[in-house]
Amino acid sequence: MSGMEAAQKPHDRLADALADDMAAVNLMIRARMASEHAPRIPEVTAHLIEAGGKRLRPMLVLAAARLLGYAGPFHVHLAATVEFIHTATLLHDDVVDESARRRGRPTANLLWDNKSSVLVGDYLFARAFQLMVEPANLRVLDILANASATIAEGEVLQLTAAQDLATTEDIYLQVVRGKTAALFSAATESGAEIAGGTPAQVKALFDYGDALGIAFQIVDDLLDYGGSAAVIGKNTGDDFRERKLTLPVIKAVAKADAEERAFWVRVIEKGQQSDGDLEHALALMANHGAMDAARADALAWAARAQAALQALPDHPLRAMLSDLAAYVVERIN
Repeated sequence: MSGMEAAQKPHDRLADALADDMAAVNLMIRARMASEHAPRIPEVTAHLIEAGGKRLRPMLVLAAARLLGYAGPFHVHLAATVEFIHTATLLHDDVVDESARRRGRPTANLLWDNKSSVLVGDYLFARAFQLMVEPANLRVLDILANASATIAEGEVLQLTAAQDLATTEDIYLQVVRGKTAALFSAATESGAEIAGGTPAQVKALFDYGDALGIAFQIVDDLLDYGGSAAVIGKNTGDDFRERKLTLPVIKAVAKADAEERAFWVRVIEKGQQSDGDLEHALALMANHGAMDAARADALAWAARAQAALQALPDHPLRAMLSDLAAYVVERIN
């Protein structure tokens, strides 16, 4: 491996290895987000899709299929499907969260309006369903349709769990599986399925995607309290200001005494926040080792993702997927 290759990030190495497939996916995305009758649709979707996200989810579909020896062509349709589902949920999320920025740019709801974001999101979901029918594989349809339902369910669960101190780690995990891991695991599982993988291989790739997605989200939640804004493009403490109950807070609340619990009730449940509260919250989390415990959880999920890959054929893409799991949690080491 040359020095340059070694310095490349795992998702960049994956992108290089899958470059031809990704070019086909991008062509399909552009073709399918066109709309003859409603020019606002390609305007809004192009703003998000061209914003330069890492395209991780479609790459997971392609990698899973190629790893099991699939020659095509339907992994391209599934990769585009997954990206459309992801983009639709982002459009809806930004409306729900009243967000103003996404990937360092103004959100669609800010540039256009909430109505456009919601309706264009609906259009992308519909396009995703058209795409997922084309491979004519009932099992793949089952995987992606179920994931779409799980994602929506996770979003609704988050609404009720977000500001409720009774939220447990189990509920948090359910939310994370909904809003993040469900699409990762659907990507890897559908890729394995279209490739005609054995039940054990399909399960291994599902397990990999599930664990990777959970590690990914825990890291995101940790970085919100300690990552530099430059790395994540978010201001530290955004989740705190939005009163989201993420893993570090849940762990600190579980160990809180009466006085600390009163603080969490005030800032999270009642939303009465004032200067110095974020610093106090960080101090409480540090005192109870909540950040370290959440970090340990993220590392354990990443290790679980890597372990799942052992059931798969030895292949350069398998090594890249393993490196990707390590890289996801590297940012918190």
